[in-house]
Amino acid sequence: MNHSTELSPPEEMAPEEFDALTVACVILGLSFLIGAPGNLLVIWTILRHIKQRSHTVVLILHLAAADLLVLITLPLWIYSLVRSWVFGEACCKAMVYIINACMYTSVFLITLMSVERFVAVRYPFASAKWKRKKTFNKVLLALWTLAFLFSIPVIPTQVVGKESSEEHCLYREYTSMGQELLCVLLETLVGYILPFSILVVCYGCMCSRITQMTFKSKHKSTVLIASVVVVFAICWTPHHIGNIFSLIILGIVDTSPDMAEKLETVRSTTIFIAGAMVFISSSINPLLYMFAARSFRNSMRDIGIQKLFRHISSTSPGEGNKEVLFVSKRPSNQTQSSEVVSEPKDQMDILIKMCEENPS
Repeated sequence: MNHSTELSPPEEMAPEEFDALTVACVILGLSFLIGAPGNLLVIWTILRHIKQRSHTVVLILHLAAADLLVLITLPLWIYSLVRSWVFGEACCKAMVYIINACMYTSVFLITLMSVERFVAVRYPFASAKWKRKKTFNKVLLALWTLAFLFSIPVIPTQVVGKESSEEHCLYREYTSMGQELLCVLLETLVGYILPFSILVVCYGCMCSRITQMTFKSKHKSTVLIASVVVVFAICWTPHHIGNIFSLIILGIVDTSPDMAEKLETVRSTTIFIAGAMVFISSSINPLLYMFAARSFRNSMRDIGIQKLFRHISSTSPGEGNKEVLFVSKRPSNQTQSSEVVSEPKDQMDILIKMCEENPS
């Protein structure tokens, strides 16, 4: 999200910076080639084949849409990095604003997905009550709105810089040190530290519960979402380490100019690769879904990813989820068996019915 205010065009870069730019362009190209078709497949599969969608599947749909909006801008970025920016400052501001908003949205969606999974695993009936309150769509609307609001600082600060008669949409121009400090701190806190803290708490509380799950499919979907979280952490950490370097540089530039210059050299050298890794997080999620769907593949007509999303919907309390399954195990002194009851009723009604039919 945050870019340096002093990036140089490729022909004036040091050799190590030029190599980093080349690596970044390769990463961006692969991200587009893999991520754009992958997210399109996820969106098409959910909209076309998944009629009853749980909260988790709806969040995956929104996440794929946000990631796709980011990825379709990559050809323009690759061209501008290799050559120059020829689309004007208004287009530069608009595109960076949309990318920032979609990246905030992705972070918020992954966080909400983890919170939803935590509630579903630890407090399943509370999750069903959340469904009945019809608040889910309002939460999603608020999430997208907040993402676009937090991205507003991009509009006045993003500019097209000119170097050696070539323009590049890589610059942030701040009116004061205080404005830069506020923008960088806001991005790091809202876009990384707070969401990641929530993720750590959610999965820390779920660790003991995951291994005791009755439904292996719920276990599988929880592990899938956990893998999305891990990828998020890996891809975003280098970028925000660069932001932390920026904050340190702002704090010591007057007292330790030599140290500030060294940190700025390190940050400017790694900024291209760190920024490119952010786009990896938008392209790799479909690969995680494909990997998780391997065990569900049984025919070309009903591909594994369709069954994966149907399975997540059938084991996650959420809007449109008509079937809730309960497994009732008989006492140990009887023949070991289980009964699976599936009815389109409320969870509590089904549980009461099971208790009446199988008295202890």
